[in-house]
Amino acid sequence: MSQNQKHGADQPDIGGPTPKSQRTKIVKSSDDNEKKTLGKKLKDSEICVPIVYGNIAFWLGKKASEYESHKWTVYVRSSTNEDLGVVIKRAVFQLHSSFNNPTRVVEGPPFELSESGWGEFEIVITLHFHSDITEKPLHLYHHLKLYPEEESGPMSMKKPVVVESYDEIVFSEPSEGFLARVQNHPAVIMPRLPSGFLLPPVPMEDIDSGNRGDTKNNPLNQWFTNFSEADELLKLAAARQQLKM
Repeated sequence: MSQNQKHGADQPDIGGPTPKSQRTKIVKSSDDNEKKTLGKKLKDSEICVPIVYGNIAFWLGKKASEYESHKWTVYVRSSTNEDLGVVIKRAVFQLHSSFNNPTRVVEGPPFELSESGWGEFEIVITLHFHSDITEKPLHLYHHLKLYPEEESGPMSMKKPVVVESYDEIVFSEPSEGFLARVQNHPAVIMPRLPSGFLLPPVPMEDIDSGNRGDTKNNPLNQWFTNFSEADELLKLAAARQQLKM
């Protein structure tokens, strides 16, 4: 990719979004034939998958040029850095049109993409799920952040700019096949099953592949935000309190 090609929006947008916490319920597929092939649904139950999406950007310092000032990575990860491949089949990152091949497809975990450039812009991340989930793709919107806020001080090669958002993907009335496949997986919060309800055994290949795509040893791990459930509950409670005032 040529260095004199502009990577990003026509003008760099120094502003960025405020990190947010939310809970996203997935819209179900309307394909009835597909539903019939995937087993019974567990009524009044939900599977929750906590995720984090965002970017980390490193300033190139003296090596920076007019059109290539930063190296950055955008990603979707488990909030506890476990393997999301048990739920997500592929991720599609839609970059700014100034990039060569702006639609980037990542077919397996870890779901991340690295590039270089100078401009900030919105990245659309589309998550496609495995067939036994029977859910429509989920679209996430992330504003690529390269430049630090003024109060954070000048740019530094040692300290990257990190912007992350926490979300919880909620799958309502999951199929028994989906439940059986993800039971005991550390990236998934399972529902309380009815008394006497038994799931079929987990296939051995799923057990063996449980940690292949985790991000615990990712070289960027040291910069990841530590999102704990307690912290998120406090933030949500504070936000509700502000709305009441």
